[in-house]
Amino acid sequence: MLRMARQQPPPWVHAAVLLCLLCLSGAIEIPMDPSIQNELSQPPTITKQSVKDHIVDPRDNILIECEAKGNPAPSFHWTRNSRYFNIAKDPRVSMRRRSGTLVIDFRSGGRPEEYEGEYQCFARNKYGTALSNRIRLQVSKSPLWPKENLDPVVVQEGAPLTLQCNPPPGLPSPVIFWMSSSMEPITQDKRVSQGHNGDLYFSNVMLQDMQTDYSCNARFHFTHTIQQKNAFTLKVLTNNPYNDSSLRNHPDMYSARGVAERTPSFMYPQGTASSQMVLRGMDLLLECIASGVPTPDIAWYKKGGDLPSDKAKFENFNKALRITNVSEEDSGEYFCLASNKMGSTRHTISVRVKAAPYWLDEPKNLILAPGEDGRLVCRANGNPKPTVQWMINGEPLQSAPPNPNREVAGDTIIFRDTQISSRAVYQCNTSNEHGYLLANAFVSVLDVPPRMLSPRNQLIRVILYNRTRLDCPFFGSPIPTLRWFKNGQGSNLDGGNYHVYENGSLEIKMIRKEDQGIYTCVATNILGKAENQVRLEVKDPTRIFRMPEDQVVKRGTTVQLECRVKHDPSLKLTVSWLKDDEPLYIGNRMKKEDDSLTIFGVAERDQGSYTCVASTELDQDLAKAYLTVLADQATPTNHLAALPKGRPDRPRDLELTDLAERSVRLTWIPGDDNNSPITDYVVQFEEDQFQPGVWHDHSKFPGSVNSAVLQLSPYVNYQFRVIAINEVGSSHPSLPSERYRTSGAPPESNPADVKGEGTRKNNMEITWTPMNATSAFGPNLRYIVKWRRRETRESWNNVTVWGSRYVVGQTPVYVPYEIRVQAENDFGKGPEPDTVIGYSGEDYPRAAPTDVKIRVLNSTAISLQWNRVYPDTVQGQLREYRAYYWRESSLLKNLWVSQKRQQASFPGDRPRGVVSRLFPYSNYKLEMVVVNGRGDGPRSETKEFTTPEGVPSAPRRFRVRQPNLETINLEWDHPEHPNGILIGYTLKYVAFNGTKLGKQIVENFSPNQTKFTMQRADPVSRYRFTLSARTQVGSGEAVTEESPAPPNEAYTNNQADIATQGWFIGLMCAIALLVLILLIVCFIKRSRGGKYPVREKKDVPLGPEDPKEEDGSFDYSDEDNKPLQGSQTSLDGTIKQQESDDSLVDYGEGGEGQFNEDGSFIGQYTVKKDKEETEGNESSEATSPVNAIYSLA
Repeated sequence: MLRMARQQPPPWVHAAVLLCLLCLSGAIEIPMDPSIQNELSQPPTITKQSVKDHIVDPRDNILIECEAKGNPAPSFHWTRNSRYFNIAKDPRVSMRRRSGTLVIDFRSGGRPEEYEGEYQCFARNKYGTALSNRIRLQVSKSPLWPKENLDPVVVQEGAPLTLQCNPPPGLPSPVIFWMSSSMEPITQDKRVSQGHNGDLYFSNVMLQDMQTDYSCNARFHFTHTIQQKNAFTLKVLTNNPYNDSSLRNHPDMYSARGVAERTPSFMYPQGTASSQMVLRGMDLLLECIASGVPTPDIAWYKKGGDLPSDKAKFENFNKALRITNVSEEDSGEYFCLASNKMGSTRHTISVRVKAAPYWLDEPKNLILAPGEDGRLVCRANGNPKPTVQWMINGEPLQSAPPNPNREVAGDTIIFRDTQISSRAVYQCNTSNEHGYLLANAFVSVLDVPPRMLSPRNQLIRVILYNRTRLDCPFFGSPIPTLRWFKNGQGSNLDGGNYHVYENGSLEIKMIRKEDQGIYTCVATNILGKAENQVRLEVKDPTRIFRMPEDQVVKRGTTVQLECRVKHDPSLKLTVSWLKDDEPLYIGNRMKKEDDSLTIFGVAERDQGSYTCVASTELDQDLAKAYLTVLADQATPTNHLAALPKGRPDRPRDLELTDLAERSVRLTWIPGDDNNSPITDYVVQFEEDQFQPGVWHDHSKFPGSVNSAVLQLSPYVNYQFRVIAINEVGSSHPSLPSERYRTSGAPPESNPADVKGEGTRKNNMEITWTPMNATSAFGPNLRYIVKWRRRETRESWNNVTVWGSRYVVGQTPVYVPYEIRVQAENDFGKGPEPDTVIGYSGEDYPRAAPTDVKIRVLNSTAISLQWNRVYPDTVQGQLREYRAYYWRESSLLKNLWVSQKRQQASFPGDRPRGVVSRLFPYSNYKLEMVVVNGRGDGPRSETKEFTTPEGVPSAPRRFRVRQPNLETINLEWDHPEHPNGILIGYTLKYVAFNGTKLGKQIVENFSPNQTKFTMQRADPVSRYRFTLSARTQVGSGEAVTEESPAPPNEAYTNNQADIATQGWFIGLMCAIALLVLILLIVCFIKRSRGGKYPVREKKDVPLGPEDPKEEDGSFDYSDEDNKPLQGSQTSLDGTIKQQESDDSLVDYGEGGEGQFNEDGSFIGQYTVKKDKEETEGNESSEATSPVNAIYSLA
């Protein structure tokens, strides 16, 4: 169950706020009320005009805008080229009705170019003349490209090339782009790209550039036309005439095509230095296009600082640097660095930022009462410094009649004791060589008695205990003073519960019943007075005092959700219901009454959250409950079963008693503990000034307590609620108590975390953590900020701040300040604050470390030593000394190195340090700077040093291949970082079989050898290879690989292991003896012969070759009972057949061998089968026991 409340502001408040912007310091502002605007006289004011540089389309009529307002309505006339422009004499020119806008019509002929020039509009009535800007009218031009015949451009492959566009001068300038003559766009990359001037630059020409031609195109904005220049054709001379597309992605494409590599040089701008001027607020575009082979990379830097990351972006493949919205801080020296593997070059661009005039204080219209003083200020800045010229009604002020009440002091005109005759329109024109600004400001003198601007006798209804504001918009000249009275009482309302704002609005901070009544506002000036009345009615708040409860019901039952409301009887109450935060449709199963919602026959779709909304036209209150619908269940019969435990119900009926200035007693009635004793109560509070609607823990009490005294802070509008806790969890919060506001008092503490730090070089920002509601102790919490220079002990500067920061300006660079921040409210000041030391902003260091000495420690590290800078040159807190270093080149020829700048930091004020992780055998350059919180100081003198030879990195791509069981092939590539002159490679390898290791063998190779073939001595073992490269210093990092495992490695290992076991040898002997016995038995049976009856005759007829007897018996055949051939195992593990001639195989049946009738052998040892036929029919290995075992393995 959740409760929420919200008050709706009366609709008249928004309108009244818009009208209450009248009381301005030093001048009068005329309200927007139409009745006043129409009654008061007013000099002209320009409201709309064309831009200063007005470019028009020659195909359309020309429109030059000029509109103005004033009372009476102004008349208009124009000048052209500083001479009066007589519109009546030119039939093509007309002026719009009730406007000064010129329309030049060319439908009946005429050339627009005849009307080019500088126009200025004058708006005049009897109180003065206002001027428009000087409008320069120009007609758009899109001239044709001059005809020209372009010869083919002949260029050597790899050379730079510039194809010039030279478009015809258009107005405005055309957009340039390059295409082929067949209108295919030219692909651009870091090698081929278009410059800002429209030319097409080739950093180096390749043979494929001949595959298209190149045409420059110009697109003109107004005419929407594109003009195309005659196309360039290229003829590329090359040493390799074959345009092999596969070479385009070759890692060394240029050498593959025979193109000589060369260091970068700049194509645009030329030379080593140039300068550029840019106006403040415009975009700065710096461009560097370089040639070279390979194509150079471009990097950008700013001397003495970093590029402005929030404004800088790189374009055109890093060839252009654009800085948007340029300011004076962006001036300085920029340089672009073009580099490839052959070297680098730089070009320095000196940027000067100038500025057309821009406003610091633009003159504003001045409305004064008779006899008042005032001033017009026209203050502008620029580079060079602009001059200021004053005019009155369009004429130089020097030629105007003298006025003793007017004094000109440079950029300010001072008026004293102004009178009605002082009405005029003044123009301020500030200009320098880059532009001008023109501003109109009129001086109007009004004498108007006070007038009320809001409806009379308004009725305002507000809710009790809320804050409200009574507005009384008024106008008069001189500016009237406003006072408030209640119920006709003579005392002015201001202070305490009332606060009167400068615009006259009266704020009542907390409405009480006694604030109800009639409030009168009275506006008074020397010409009279005016008054208005506001009737204030205080209404009781709308509150739901019996809220719907969370319920769990069975499907099909009836449920009732209560919502009883207490409200002000004079307000109309509306009670509505929401389901799941959407309006609830009241169907025929539901019944809505004033204080409840009943649902009959609850269904599962009725489950959800239900919100009761009680609202009046002034406020509303909400309460929410959740309905859970259960499916049908059998009624439990075991009443003795343990009851389930649950979270406690919320406490209720909170009551505040024993009200005191700093304490109150809170009492509550505990809710049901749901079979788990309540262990604790948490009391929370909410206040409506700093964090309304946010609840904070106040205190915690034991579960046996239901009344407690709460300690309170001054001037907090408290509201309390209580949460019960048991072992299951926390209850829902109770309903809030009534509010109780404690009386105010001066603060008893001051803000914490006071700091003073500079955000710019000439300021110091003082910050602190603001105090919360319970430490404010009173209304209008503010902070008194004091500061002074620490060393000088000067008097304290102070200012009152309502926020949590204050910026002190115009401070010296990085000096200590004493800072104090003291809290104050309307009841008084807090205790004396502690003094905190802060520092103003830092500037870049002015000096660089000197006498930088370098000592080489080893091939990858150096030791640095320097003279520290003087403290007064740091201009801030010294963070660190920093070394910038970069690898200029390698001592190895033709080895490309990255020249990326790296840095090493040495925190603190120290005179030495070590730079490590350098590349051996390289040339380096190094610069030192000192760093503070603002950034780097100037660079020291550049130092050069060379690192000695070191050990190389590991050989790359070490590969081990095994084409067969006899050889292993090794291949590798040279190390990525040789770190010196390679003198060879060292290969170490060792054979291993399981955990057994052989003897390590070492091979040394020449530096050019990257292959090695090894003959295996053992077909079973694997090999582990370790390869490293060597320089004179020693061997470098090694790389290790192993030969692949042979496919029958498992078989070989098992064979080697089993063959050496004693039990295996004995088993083989037993099997051999058994086989011998079987052979002898077979031989004896064979020698007996005999016929064997067949129990079942074959169904198929016998062929003529099948031997048979008349009695139906077959001769015994040896096809299925051949004696086993002998076999033996060779020393190398292969199975070999015995080739003894004395084998039973040689006595097989068939052929010429036959039996006689009694089964005895005929021709014993005379018929011998052919050896090849025997081997073709059966294998002796299949019947060998030894071979059977090995075949299983």
